[in-house]
Amino acid sequence: MPDRPEVTAAEIARLAGVGRAAVSNWRRRHPDFPKPAGGTETSPTFRLDQVEQWLRDQGKLAELPLLERIWRQLETLRDPAGPAAAPLVTAGAVLLLLHRDPAARADLDREPDTRLATALPRALRRTATAALGPDAPATLDLPLIAGATHLDLARLLAELTADTGPEAAYGHLLARHAEANPRLQPPIPADTAALLAALAAPPADAAVLDPACGTGGVLLAAPGTERLGQEGDPALAGVALLRLALAAPADAPGPLPLDVRPGDALRADAFPGRAADAVLCRPPYNERDWGHDQLQYDARWPGRLVPPRGESELAWVLHCLAHTRPGGTAVLLLPPTVASRRAGRRVRAELVRSGALRAVAALPAGAAPPYGVPLHVWVLRGPEPGDEFRHVLLLDATEDGADRAALHDTVLTAWRAFDAAARTGGPLPADRPGRSRAVPALDLLDDETDLTPARHLPAAPAGAAPDLLTGLRARLAAELARLADLDTALPAAAPAAPDRPAPPQVSIGELARSGALRVHSSGQGAPARPGGRTPLLTDQDLQTGAPPSAATDDDEPTVRQGDVLVPVLGGEGARAVHPGSPYLGAALGPRLHLLRPDPDLLDPDFLAGQLRATGAGRRASSYASTTSRLDIRRVELPRVPIERQRALGAAFRRIAAYEEALAAAAAEARTLTRALTDTLASGAGEPA
Repeated sequence: MPDRPEVTAAEIARLAGVGRAAVSNWRRRHPDFPKPAGGTETSPTFRLDQVEQWLRDQGKLAELPLLERIWRQLETLRDPAGPAAAPLVTAGAVLLLLHRDPAARADLDREPDTRLATALPRALRRTATAALGPDAPATLDLPLIAGATHLDLARLLAELTADTGPEAAYGHLLARHAEANPRLQPPIPADTAALLAALAAPPADAAVLDPACGTGGVLLAAPGTERLGQEGDPALAGVALLRLALAAPADAPGPLPLDVRPGDALRADAFPGRAADAVLCRPPYNERDWGHDQLQYDARWPGRLVPPRGESELAWVLHCLAHTRPGGTAVLLLPPTVASRRAGRRVRAELVRSGALRAVAALPAGAAPPYGVPLHVWVLRGPEPGDEFRHVLLLDATEDGADRAALHDTVLTAWRAFDAAARTGGPLPADRPGRSRAVPALDLLDDETDLTPARHLPAAPAGAAPDLLTGLRARLAAELARLADLDTALPAAAPAAPDRPAPPQVSIGELARSGALRVHSSGQGAPARPGGRTPLLTDQDLQTGAPPSAATDDDEPTVRQGDVLVPVLGGEGARAVHPGSPYLGAALGPRLHLLRPDPDLLDPDFLAGQLRATGAGRRASSYASTTSRLDIRRVELPRVPIERQRALGAAFRRIAAYEEALAAAAAEARTLTRALTDTLASGAGEPA
């Protein structure tokens, strides 16, 4: 691995925003162009610092954004054959040093590289030991010697933390990592993690366990004195441990009550016999090779009831229940098929019969990856001697859609009322047609033991009052009138000259490196906080054109006029932010890109229109499971003068206004037709 970052000719071309032929010309025509530092004769590599300096001297390179420079250092440290997250462990260890010893920033600026090469690793190991215990340096696999790349990375991280603080800086790096590795399992959005933690409601002095913790997002959302985690990817386990440590106060005495261990929790349980007050988990889905044959006689299976080979999720349910103390709570986020697959019937029946399963709540699609699937939340209670409570709360919250505040209120209100009745022996909450019902266990123990909430709920009343139907008709008429007015403003499209050459293309990444725009990817986004002071924009808000549906106490970064917002799952929902927009001042929720163009170089409406074009993201999308994600930095735009951009941008803006009005009219039409259909079908009205 090179001691200094190296780049190929193709990477130099992307850095400067030119073609590869231009780089070849520079090498021939400029004797001072940097000499190859590695690679082969046909594919040489060059030292990045020398290339950047040469481009800067030639006026061919704007200063790279700080986060982009840090990411380049991390990419240089990454071993292609090793875990993708390994460099983030090194970065997290540096940030932990800066967090707990602010004087280290001055040492990085003052001390020479020859001394820091050994002093920095010693400081990292000393800080990790003090904060996380004597085994931490070995667990994190911290370096013994710091090369030039490590030192450059440490100094850049110190610069970043001066603006954002260590915890926020690590959040930015994790968001960039998730964006750059779309095939890895994406993290749970912060608002959904907060919902899982609120359902468990562990006391302040609780021990909380996540046996499949990923980067630690769910543990981060849960209050508790002690946090325990396990993760199959050793690098991600290190990331989770450091992330939790960065969330602790800088002066908190060590070692901190954190214990995150690498390993597969089903095959190699890191906490055998340990019972936690709360267990929170989003397990891996659809695993065939989860250890079925090796775990036939495992003590975690009640009555030796081994989960079938195709029911890995139920194996995780039983694992979590085995680690839940009597009276404690386990909360899992699961695919909806776990509630109904025939192979898992006997395990589901045992969970219901024993009283361990307390609730199943159906969430709307988009709550967590995979975003196209309406996931379920299962709530389980560690069985206590003498507990004869045998009801299950079934809740359907799929209608709450993008309104995260309403979703949390629906789920938590229903669960808390049900849980209070279970604990005190009071009356059960009344059924809510189409919403929730406390179902006796015996009613679920049939040939299927299907726990899908919608199949057990009383039907919601159908039909609408005449006054409501009249109001719906009036609203639709108003939307159609607005649409007719906008129709006259739609731009025409005259044929282009057949001999006009196609303009050159430039990628969003190249524009960001040149300083023409800034790119911020929200990753998991700011945490949702009911009653928060700042509106929180979600990706579904953006895609539907709805105002921000949640709130947060985090106000950085906020949306400004001239920004362009893009959902991670596709550029078709890209929107430029204009005066009067409901998105102004909002914080970013999960799965959003914010582009902030320099209006003298890049017109926002032109940028948004190009991103909405059908083919814009086709070559820049990557696919994981059933979802596609837009790699925003790979999207290419035509390179045209700013005057041409503004002319096209004005046309794109009129088209976008028409499209929004059309969607609003279609929504009103659907509401009216559904209400009319329900009214006639239920007998509440007659055709007239």
